[in-house]
Amino acid sequence: MLRKRTLGAISPYLHDPFKCQALLSRGHWLDPPAAPHSTLPFQRWQPPGCMLHEYTGKDVRACLQGQRIVFIGDSTTRQLFWATAKKLNALAAEEDMREAGKHENLLFDEGDVAVDFIWDPFLNSSSLRHELLSYLNDEPQEGMDSVLRAGLITVGGGLWYARHFESDSLHHFQDSFDYLAPLLGDPRSSLATLYSPPTAKRRDEAHHVYVSPVQRPFYDVLSPLRAATMTPAKIRPLNEYLFNVSTSKGIKVVWSHSLMTWESEHAYEESGLHAVDNVSIRRVDVLLNMRCNAQLTFLQGYPFDKTCCSAYERKNVVRKRLVLALIAIVSIIMGFWTNNQRSMRAVLSNELVQAVGKVVLVLTYCFLADRTQLLNKSKKQFSSQEFVVLCAIVLSLGVLSLRRSVARTVPERDVLSKEQIADHPFLSRDQTDEWKGWMQFAILIYHYTGASSVLRIYQLIRILVASYLFMTGFGHTLFFYQKQDYSLKRSAAVLIRLNMLSCLLPYIMETDYLFYYFAPLISFWYMVVYITMCTTHSRNSSTTFLLFKIGASAVIVTALVRVPTVFEGLFFLLQHTCQIHWNVKEWRFRLQLDSYIVYVGMLAAIFYIRLTDILHAQRFPAHDGAGYLRHHWSKICILSVVFGMSILPGFWLFAHSFTDKFGYNRWLPFISPFPVIAFVILRNSNRYFRNYYSSIFAWLGRCSLETFILQFHIWLAADTKGLLSLGVFGRKKTHIEGRHEDLAVLSIIFLWLSWLTADATGTITNWIIDPKRRRHPSATDTGGLPTKRHELEAISNIAGYPLNRTSPMRKWGQRLYGVWMDRLELRIYSILLVMWLLNMARM
Repeated sequence: MLRKRTLGAISPYLHDPFKCQALLSRGHWLDPPAAPHSTLPFQRWQPPGCMLHEYTGKDVRACLQGQRIVFIGDSTTRQLFWATAKKLNALAAEEDMREAGKHENLLFDEGDVAVDFIWDPFLNSSSLRHELLSYLNDEPQEGMDSVLRAGLITVGGGLWYARHFESDSLHHFQDSFDYLAPLLGDPRSSLATLYSPPTAKRRDEAHHVYVSPVQRPFYDVLSPLRAATMTPAKIRPLNEYLFNVSTSKGIKVVWSHSLMTWESEHAYEESGLHAVDNVSIRRVDVLLNMRCNAQLTFLQGYPFDKTCCSAYERKNVVRKRLVLALIAIVSIIMGFWTNNQRSMRAVLSNELVQAVGKVVLVLTYCFLADRTQLLNKSKKQFSSQEFVVLCAIVLSLGVLSLRRSVARTVPERDVLSKEQIADHPFLSRDQTDEWKGWMQFAILIYHYTGASSVLRIYQLIRILVASYLFMTGFGHTLFFYQKQDYSLKRSAAVLIRLNMLSCLLPYIMETDYLFYYFAPLISFWYMVVYITMCTTHSRNSSTTFLLFKIGASAVIVTALVRVPTVFEGLFFLLQHTCQIHWNVKEWRFRLQLDSYIVYVGMLAAIFYIRLTDILHAQRFPAHDGAGYLRHHWSKICILSVVFGMSILPGFWLFAHSFTDKFGYNRWLPFISPFPVIAFVILRNSNRYFRNYYSSIFAWLGRCSLETFILQFHIWLAADTKGLLSLGVFGRKKTHIEGRHEDLAVLSIIFLWLSWLTADATGTITNWIIDPKRRRHPSATDTGGLPTKRHELEAISNIAGYPLNRTSPMRKWGQRLYGVWMDRLELRIYSILLVMWLLNMARM
């Protein structure tokens, strides 16, 4: 069975590697009228193995500027003409529709793109033949104001033969089509073109003449006059003939047009003859995907959601080659390490080489999964049942993995009872890891099911993102206050660990740094916390001064975020000096959504520190505020629990008052702290709540950064716009075609690689911060400089010169190596220099 499924999955890839034939010939609706949440059905058409891009007028202009889109045929083809016109200008098209005649040629001119319709229901006019000859000979046709060449031609008809001929409708249809067949077929079709990557240049030069099959009416609702003549016995042979002639003559028949209305009453208008508007629009999208996907992928870049009939061609060939060269160098070093471990050990540890190999493996898998046609891609379709089931499964796993936290280690000088030792502090590590883990599970399910279209789920997810930022403010403020460590080493370790993946992936995947917005967002707020706490940190013992600094920081950062000056200038400078093209509008939107939750986390950390000091102090005067607090602490705890329990339903009722995302987003910065604080209070309100945690959630929480970033490419597809699929499971025409099996297999791979990457990036970060951490000093230590012969040989081999005891190059290499190993600043500058060179390769 596995062998059959594997061969079944590989066979389409071998015969149709870029999903061009799949786009033309097959597919199914993800949202038919009977499907859940299909209040507006026929919006999402799913070809097998790829994602249908829904074209806008801007997309059409970008692809076919200075060209014409030509439709020739009967009234069913005229529907495609109007659907295309509406994409370009819906208001103008609606106005023209009211004034247009039924049986006449039509022109919709938008200046840079024109759409023509030639009325020819019998497909035998001289205009049709002349149009096809001009296209084959690459001759332009005169438009209204300029000369425009046809960039896409679609021919469709046949119903009039069934309508107006009694017994010989097939014979007449064959005569007309045989006369046109030499002009409709692709003269360049061959095995070579089938397996050639559909690059932008090849698709622009390709033969883009398509034939829409004869429309199969919905016979049950046809008018009596039409029902008497348009019978299945007449129409079926017409399409059978089309199938045979298309195979022998190389004619591109768009069979998916027929599948879009197959046995679905709701896909037709009341007449039973013409398709509803949504179906016509998706029929046009199939044609535009065939014609334009490769060009738009090349021109527009990410998100790479135009996966049908596209080779993922990108503009930046130079940078791509540089990145591949770097990967090759890393592979060579790893190979050299395998064969020369003794000499290389002086420079690179075994653990480091393995970590680099793991990261390269993960990056390669990201590329193969989301930048090639190796794995199938499919669109998302929200199902409330699927969302609830996945949440229930995750919740069950969390409950089953409940564990008691290990008793904490305390200094010997602290006199604590066993009960106090066993009781974990407020927001302990196990608890915060668990918090990150279950939130990450919720976010993954949210992205996988496409639940962003559901307002109530979106509102909840935004609170979860705010919770991450709350922990950022709380955790780093607590660290800086208690450890007083504001060193470059500490900040560099945090920022490199946070940003390693989101800095490497753009070079491989042709995205940008801000696309993986979570790491940039956390990094930005980390720097805000760092600057706030570091500024005159000698006075941080004063609560009043600390609160003043936090307030001033909030005012300054809010002004920077909301006033459009600083970020625009910074992004402009980065664009012209580093070839960094970031979307300032999107970045400002991300920052504004959670403007104040980090400061709430900082205030919570200060409050926790002061409260801990009060509760652990030996004595306070009874009339003092601290003494009063200690005396009434149990009552305060009860009141805080009541507050937390009332806040959560209150927030949910308030959130339900919003009818769209825009209004909710405006209020979010001000209301998000309330449910977060309420949850923190309730989670720590009881000793049992504090000391028990879910080990599965905590495990995921420890690699939540990697899961959040890697999900973009190895769990989701098309830069989060779709889903990955192995293509091995399921053959049913439903939107859950093999999804459960795919979900199980791909989730295991995804979670394993995320855990692997978390460990590897930690190892690489430690080496960058302190390359000599694992070196054991001896009595003859020379300050980190290599002295043994195999160490010198390793450096000499890397530098490319032979070992020579008297060579000045050896001394220079030793000195440079020693300085580089000793200076963290130089290592950071080296990394930034490499990134700058890769960025400049865009030019």
